[in-house]
Amino acid sequence: MSTTPRILAFGGSLRRQSWNQKLASIAADGARSAGAEVNVISLRDYPLPLFDEDLEAEQGLPENAKKLKALFREHHGLIISSPEYNSSVSAALKNAIDWISRSESKDEPALSALAGKTAVICATSPGALGGLRGLVHLRSILGNIGITVIPDQQAVGSAYSAFSDTGRLTDIKQHQRIEALGATLANHLTKLLR
Repeated sequence: MSTTPRILAFGGSLRRQSWNQKLASIAADGARSAGAEVNVISLRDYPLPLFDEDLEAEQGLPENAKKLKALFREHHGLIISSPEYNSSVSAALKNAIDWISRSESKDEPALSALAGKTAVICATSPGALGGLRGLVHLRSILGNIGITVIPDQQAVGSAYSAFSDTGRLTDIKQHQRIEALGATLANHLTKLLR
């Protein structure tokens, strides 16, 4: 891999106008400004069946799981903006992680596309806490699969009124904090890659 940090950014929602996808894009802008190469994807473009070991045994990894694994392998770091569903992460996000965590052959090391990555996490939701409770679970999940999660995180409440028509946050200071989160990841990875 090159010494320029490569970051994969995405939201954990499948909704077309996902607030979390918009938030991930803002953090991605901050990472780009700090010198990183950033690839923003949508999980919606990689539909997956619910994780099922019987399905895996019969058919192997779904093609979209293989595509996501390849994307994760190509990047040093992750920007994940996670919606909060019933005080936890979305099923779509957890399901994607579960499929990406699987080995495609007996000689592939466990968690090969995930372990060793560095991530920043953020969230937005209609509630006042902005998805903060879900970030607790996401941090735990990522840590348990070998991803280093930078301590800084951001949560944006009242998502239904927090974004302008252009996808920016209407609160300039809040917008700058989300951009700074992406820049923090880019700067951290730059130091690691020296």
